[in-house]
Amino acid sequence: MRCMTLFGAALLALAASGTGWAQSAPAPAVAASAAAAPAAAMPGIKSANVFELAPDAATDPNYANQTNGERARVQPGNNAPMWRAVGSGVTGSSSLPKSEAPEAGTLIQPMVQYPGSRFTSAGEAWRQVRNHWLLPYGAALLGIVVLALGIFFFVKGPLGHREPEGVARPIERFTPFERAAHWINATAFVLLAVSGLTMAFGKYFLLPVLGLHLSGWLTYALKTVHNFVGPLFAVSLLVIILTFVKDNIANWSDFNWLIKLGGMFSNEQVPSHRFNAGEKGIFWWAVTFPGIVVVGSGLVLDHLIPGMQYLRGDMQIAHMIHLAAGLIMMALILGHIYMGTVGMHGAFNAMKTGYVSEQWANEHHQLWYQDIVAGKIPAQRSNPPAEPQPPRVPAAST
Repeated sequence: MRCMTLFGAALLALAASGTGWAQSAPAPAVAASAAAAPAAAMPGIKSANVFELAPDAATDPNYANQTNGERARVQPGNNAPMWRAVGSGVTGSSSLPKSEAPEAGTLIQPMVQYPGSRFTSAGEAWRQVRNHWLLPYGAALLGIVVLALGIFFFVKGPLGHREPEGVARPIERFTPFERAAHWINATAFVLLAVSGLTMAFGKYFLLPVLGLHLSGWLTYALKTVHNFVGPLFAVSLLVIILTFVKDNIANWSDFNWLIKLGGMFSNEQVPSHRFNAGEKGIFWWAVTFPGIVVVGSGLVLDHLIPGMQYLRGDMQIAHMIHLAAGLIMMALILGHIYMGTVGMHGAFNAMKTGYVSEQWANEHHQLWYQDIVAGKIPAQRSNPPAEPQPPRVPAAST
């Protein structure tokens, strides 16, 4: 028993000296007092956590005036004063240069109090907003869009009439440059969307299935893809905006299209120019405006804006903006992908080959087709590339 007491005294002396607190009483006396008053017998003690504030803070009027050495004798291991100082924004020293890491000496962000809530750090507030607002509501938005598109497809089906195979397509709807710009931007967007969704929701869906190591490796790999594909998306987005902006200016025919909801609930298409009001809405509200916000916030997160001090609060705000704009962009682009693939007959072939038939142009974009026939858009009417002809079979000799 005497050996156990001496061993416990040695441990307490080592803990007190390791924390840097001063001691003015012999270690065995501390051990004896600790042994004489176990935690179960001390009123007010709810756990054995040494970082939890002891009842002296509430019962001792001189607690605030105690030095670290005095607290070390009464409460060995109590670091509450240090953490209160850290939470108030007290900075320490760091070997990192302030030009590269201006907040290197700040252990945690200062504690703040928001209306109707307790004191918390700005980092904790950001985590709460991300985990309890942006992620669940963003997932609900994407789920609602997918469900609505599925219901619309099974109720309404593809819009327009199916063209017979082998119909001539003499009208060039998209030039090779426009198609290349579209597919590069679309590929970059898909990579960013998949990697972004994995980083945001992977721990809820992939981690239970793949396990910690495999899901962690996959998330890290996709994060690297996200960082390197981001600049490609930014450049291709600028090209897309400059290329298609001239055909996406609103006109009076767009109001008629909107009033009739584009003919989605009728059996006939509403006349429109090269792009209808729905496609123009996708261009402005799903590509241009949210794309600029996503790219701008992404440049901040990638530390690609010269001369900017990347403080934690700035990065947290940029992250929330980036996540919110990205989720909105993905939800709207889902509608664009639906209409460009299974939602409208012939739409995918138009972007794949660049050409459409006269029947398709007259049905879906009648005003644009009339301008082509009238010669107002002569460059849009040309012959498609020659398709390979089947080999001729020589006639059998008689």
